[in-house]
Formats: sequence, structure tokens, C-alpha cells
Amino acid sequence: MKCRYAFTKALLCMVSLAPMAQATAQEHDHHHAAAAVAAPAQRWTPDAPLREGMRRAHVAVEQLHRDETGRMSAAKVVEHAVRIEQAVTFMYANCRLSEQPDAALHGILVPLLRAAQVLKQDPHNRRAVADMREAIAHYPQYFNDPDWDAASATPGIHDGQ
Repeated sequence: MKCRYAFTKALLCMVSLAPMAQATAQEHDHHHAAAAVAAPAQRWTPDAPLREGMRRAHVAVEQLHRDETGRMSAAKVVEHAVRIEQAVTFMYANCRLSEQPDAALHGILVPLLRAAQVLKQDPHNRRAVADMREAIAHYPQYFNDPDWDAASATPGIHDGQ
């Protein structure tokens, strides 16, 4: 799929070449913004890898968000950013979606991955955490994941695991 190829290219650039990552992600974001996928009349059903990967990313993002006081060490912040990158990589490698849900998912994952890269470079950048929360907030608009609301009550989300 053409879009998967573009995403693979962006993903590889972001992971291996940090300075080029922001430019590549911005170009990819612009591409997806121009060809934005409207929320479907009936939300798509996510496959198991998508559900798992989104939960993993959601847990890490919520742990970062809950640290509003900024007491989390820079190393712990970077650890959560790496977990988000790993969750995105897992989803990309394992999700099998048709073209429209795939395009919608890329509109979520690219900004999520870009914000994780920013946070790794600057663990005190609270805007990156807000950007990740905003990206993840789009997931239930596109995907019918009946357990999504329960994800915020997942053990480990409040205890720093």
C-alpha cells in the first residue's frame, strides 16, 4: 500500500535520524492533513494488534500526563517516550487494515511518534505530552473499540509501571 510505504519511510527517518525526523514527520503530517480522512459514519473495528498497541501507547501517555508536577525524572520520561515509539512500531508491523482505516490510523500515529521524538530530545517539553494526548484522543472517533474507556482504568496506569 502506497501510504504504508510513506509511513515506513517516515518511521525509519524518525527513529534513526532525529534532526531529519521532525522535517519528515511534518511533511507526512502535511500530506495526511491535506488528505484527512473524515470520521466514518460507522467506526471501524480495530484488529487485535491495533487494540494492544493503542493501549500500550495510551498507558505511557497517561503516565506522562499524570506527572503534572514535573517530578518524574528525565530518564523516566524518556523511557515512556521509548515505550510509545515501540507501541507505534508494533502497530505498524502487526496491524492489517484496509486503506481508509489505515490512513486514519496514520493520522493518529505520525503525530504521536513525532511528539515522542520531541519528548526524548527534551524531557521537560510538556507540549509534547499534550500533543500525544491530542493524537490518541482521535482513536475512538475512528475506531469502535468497546474496551477503550476501560483502558484508562488499566492497572499500572496510575502506579508508574
